[in-house]
Amino acid sequence: MKYALLPFRIIYSLYALCIFILVMFLIIPFVVLALFWGRIKGGNFIYRLCCIWGDAWFFLVGIRHTNYYEVPHDKTKQYIFVANHDSYLDAAVIVKTIRQKVRALGKSETSRVPLFGLIYRNAIVTVDRSSPENRAKSVRVLKSVLRKGISIFIFPEGTFNTTHHPLKEFYDGAFRIAIETHTAIKPILFLDVYDRLNPRSIFSLTPGKSRSVFLDEISVENITMKEVGALKQKVYHIMEEKLIQYRVSWISS
Repeated sequence: MKYALLPFRIIYSLYALCIFILVMFLIIPFVVLALFWGRIKGGNFIYRLCCIWGDAWFFLVGIRHTNYYEVPHDKTKQYIFVANHDSYLDAAVIVKTIRQKVRALGKSETSRVPLFGLIYRNAIVTVDRSSPENRAKSVRVLKSVLRKGISIFIFPEGTFNTTHHPLKEFYDGAFRIAIETHTAIKPILFLDVYDRLNPRSIFSLTPGKSRSVFLDEISVENITMKEVGALKQKVYHIMEEKLIQYRVSWISS
């Protein structure tokens, strides 16, 4: 049965890719216009365009996205959003999930993709993890973004979790920035990205549900830099327990 469905999955994946590119071409003129508005105003507008892009693409490929809130979420407040990272679909799920001013931290290599890279590098903060200087610059940019009243989004695992555990080990970056800028951390769970598109194959894309769960914010008031590790582990354990509770499919028994 698995191999019998493979041709249909390939056709569906190619259809989804074509729709993705088509919608991208439709928004490119507006992206170019937004470049004249500067990094902040223009970047905010480009992110809204990405939300429209995501809405159109999810609808046309049959992915139904829903946001759930374990506690009320204040969209007027700044956060450092953190989420699990399990799929190439995660980037698209970000724009379906976060509907407020935000900049995500993403890999610099993607910014070199023709046309898509133009949108990518103006909607997010890029980082080259192989370069200490570039990592330090990215942190400075993220702090600057927060000072301008815009939230930031970071995958604390850094790369895909392929361990079949709820999460990979977290890096310190998001938690250091939270303490230094006194910005609350808001964990989010992406529950179905692995089922929709697992990282082993680009032809594993399937239609179906997509859910994001907003957990309660975690305050960093009165936390010092000496407690970065404790804060990181606190967020890790909260997200780990919730992913187990929601029975995400990539966790091995």
